Amino acid sequence: MSSFLPVIFLVLVFVPSILSAPVTSLTKDYYQETCPDFSKIVRETVTTTQGPQGRTAAGILRLFFHDCFLEGCDASVLIAKNALNKSERDDELNHSLTEETFDIVTRIKAALEESCPGVVSCADILAQSTHDVVTMIGGPSYEVKLGRKDGFESKAHKVRENLPLPNHTVHDMMSLFQKKGFTLKEMVALSGAHTIGISHCKDFISRVIGPQPDPDIEARYAEVLKSLCKDYTVNETRGSFLDPVTPDKFDNMYYKNLEKGMGLLASDHILFKDNSTRPFVELYANDQTVFFEDFARAMEKLGMVGVKGDKDGEVRRRCDNLNKPNGSVAEPDKSFTSNISFELNL
Repeated sequence: MSSFLPVIFLVLVFVPSILSAPVTSLTKDYYQETCPDFSKIVRETVTTTQGPQGRTAAGILRLFFHDCFLEGCDASVLIAKNALNKSERDDELNHSLTEETFDIVTRIKAALEESCPGVVSCADILAQSTHDVVTMIGGPSYEVKLGRKDGFESKAHKVRENLPLPNHTVHDMMSLFQKKGFTLKEMVALSGAHTIGISHCKDFISRVIGPQPDPDIEARYAEVLKSLCKDYTVNETRGSFLDPVTPDKFDNMYYKNLEKGMGLLASDHILFKDNSTRPFVELYANDQTVFFEDFARAMEKLGMVGVKGDKDGEVRRRCDNLNKPNGSVAEPDKSFTSNISFELNL
């Protein structure tokens, strides 16, 4: 378990981050002249595709986070693999990103290409659609600056070292968040995104079944999870809402659940158990307005992580493929080339 002093020390020590690198200048009205219907097209598309229990919102929000925490907010997570490269979306940690979510981005891109071809980046589509789905299910609005370019690289082997895991401690998570320029409080605020969405049984089952079940989990909640996951080894789609109380609403219930021993993942529960993050959990559980304000600011900051400009990015014609066939995504991935013949025979 993380102790109080090491975590605070970690927050205060400066580590160069991807956020501190020079980025292109983003503006709110970037597409005002070149694609005036940009915002309208994005919002109309996500509105018509919103699934039950905030499913669409959770999927797009997770997609945006997973994108920004690797190569920066450059839509690298959308790139599909080819014979020479295994891309980010192929790593096991990204298997939770549903095809439905990728399809929504594809629909938005197609509509924008019809209205203003070759203008809007996939990275900006992700940023704007994330904002829209969050507000659609009751979350806070925040400023979305635009003008990102799409990245040239997407490597599966980079995923695991850059994303939080379900069993991470506060120290583990903070080491990742700090590299992107976030404070401890901002990390807890962004974790509030778990007020929507689901997690598969394999990510939390050890907390309720096994040789060392977690004694901190609320007893009735543990029984419900056992029932939900009774055949998870046969049906891998089994899972539970991250917030079992208000799963289709963006609110502060996630933090209230943590106080009651109803955090689904070990990495959720530890935010309340660890002395360094508990005050922020209690703050957000008691005041949704403060949570919304802090979440909004953290999302604005997240959207600036590793932004690409004209020199190191492009506007893709298709979000799942580079315009330039000789882009770095097509360079052989050493962890993948030995399996080329197997992959091609699937």
